[in-house]
Amino acid sequence: MDASTKMTTFVVWDYVVFALMLLVSAGVGVYFALAGKGQRNSQDFLMGGRDLTALPVAFSLTASFMSAITVLATPAEVYQYGAIYGFFGISYMLVVAVCSEVFLPVFYRLGITSSYEYLEMRFNRGARLCGTMIFILQTVSYTGMVIYAPALALNQVTGFDLWGAVIATGIVCTFYCTLGGLKAVVWTDVFQVGIMVAGLLSVIVRATWQQGGFLAIIDDSRHGGRLNFWNFDPSPLKRHTFWTITFGGAVIWISIYGVNQAQVQRYISCKSLIHAKMALLLNLVGLWVILLCSVFSGLCLYSIYKNCDPWNAGLVSAPDQLMPYMVLDILRDFPGLPGLFVAAAYSGTLSTVSSSINALTAVTVEDLVKPHSSISERTLSWISKGLSVVFGVICIGMAGIASVMGGILQAAISILGITGGPLLGLFSLGILCPFANSVGALVGFLSGLALSLWVGIGSHLHTPSINYKQPLYLSTDGCNLTMTDGRLNWTLSGEESPLVLQEDPEYRTHMVNEWYSLSYLYFSVVGTITVMAVGIIVSLLTGSKKLAPEMTLKKEDLTCYYLYSTLKQKISQAMKRTSNLDLNKHSKKDFGRNNPAFCSSELDLSSQVPVDRRGRFSP
Repeated sequence: MDASTKMTTFVVWDYVVFALMLLVSAGVGVYFALAGKGQRNSQDFLMGGRDLTALPVAFSLTASFMSAITVLATPAEVYQYGAIYGFFGISYMLVVAVCSEVFLPVFYRLGITSSYEYLEMRFNRGARLCGTMIFILQTVSYTGMVIYAPALALNQVTGFDLWGAVIATGIVCTFYCTLGGLKAVVWTDVFQVGIMVAGLLSVIVRATWQQGGFLAIIDDSRHGGRLNFWNFDPSPLKRHTFWTITFGGAVIWISIYGVNQAQVQRYISCKSLIHAKMALLLNLVGLWVILLCSVFSGLCLYSIYKNCDPWNAGLVSAPDQLMPYMVLDILRDFPGLPGLFVAAAYSGTLSTVSSSINALTAVTVEDLVKPHSSISERTLSWISKGLSVVFGVICIGMAGIASVMGGILQAAISILGITGGPLLGLFSLGILCPFANSVGALVGFLSGLALSLWVGIGSHLHTPSINYKQPLYLSTDGCNLTMTDGRLNWTLSGEESPLVLQEDPEYRTHMVNEWYSLSYLYFSVVGTITVMAVGIIVSLLTGSKKLAPEMTLKKEDLTCYYLYSTLKQKISQAMKRTSNLDLNKHSKKDFGRNNPAFCSSELDLSSQVPVDRRGRFSP
């Protein structure tokens, strides 16, 4: 590869494709604003009238957190660290099973709008406020990253002004969220999931054709060590292993799908519990499709640049820019397709940001406004629209902070893990432990949050050992260029590179450094386990309280119990039908009245023929 090769930029058809995506997204908001007749009350605006069906909600659940970070950063992750990231497919299965069986039945039965309403019902007002404030901080921080990621892609691929793209993202999201409410968010998500998949497939198809087929890419990846699935190292310090991804990743995503308002708000807005469970199951298929596309895109990225890593060659300034760089490299002769890919990244952003804005509005109205005022539903609807604008502006501002946080994927998941773990522990304590009280809940939550922040911030300040990060070798031997700018890192040189094979011999002598080397996928696990352990101990020491049965998980909520009960009922009905041949049943007849010498009807006054007072027949 020649360093002097000039990458092309957008042509007219790329702008057309990109503009159409924005227009359709905005148009959906306008449609639902008109169809909803101005969103007459806050429930229409925030919950879509609670009459949504499974299919659109499933697409929306998939799109909400499958953002531009997935489109841009996951392929770069596979390029650097290997396809072991694909084990998230197993964690998604665990997530759907736990959320549909444990959290969904309780939330749906209570008919809540904000998931943090449950904390006040179960514990007290303080627990609800703690959950609400942590959620707001978590969502605003994460959304800032999600806005910044596609803006970076646009800047890299098209030369658009970076902050102009950031502001445009926030404006479009805020526009259709404010006009159309939850229904607009859900139906734009349906459209945007299609764009995301189409954008990734356009890259996959072209790269597969260019490299000589699917098997050629797999062969290149195998020789380059990217098919590193066989890693069952139990060490929690290794960045990615089967255990960290499968179980650590599952806890992170359970904290999202199980208790995060952005997801809970969707499935409790379904018209029935069956629709809500079906939405979660269908969402699993969507998660698998996008994961498969993004992981294989990373293998395509490696196959194309196996001999000349653009990052070490100085052609891109960060790994998150690798995908847009490849898009212009291999799709330059196909006008419109680069625009489709950037539209895919942008669609991921729109879906996540709109979900976040809608969820932030919901918790603010339900948890901070309603309990302290008696306002009409019409007024609450207008307050909800105003809050959508306010949170849109705040999220745009947070994108500036995201620009200095380094690796987008790890930083984003770390934020979700550090704050989501303690929240998951708090909800799990309430749903699974009937004896838990408000004192145990608050003490446990604060303990779990403190420990999660300690390990999360510490790992950011104290970089883990290179052996724990597990980078894979990237070559620049095939690059026709001279690198003199000093932008060299641990992936540059060959197998003798001391940066790859050596580490600080004193690093392992300090237990604190070992603690900070904990895999970022276990941040959530630390918080969840701490909250539940401390909460259970404190609750047992301070005494439990009486609970309404609908506050905790019941055996009737479990699908396996429902299937067992149904099967038992069917068997019971079948046995009753066969019991007609039972001699004991016939033996209960009164044989004393079966004497043929007289008619039994003469003894049964109720069966006598009716007559009037003169003894005549009376019909």
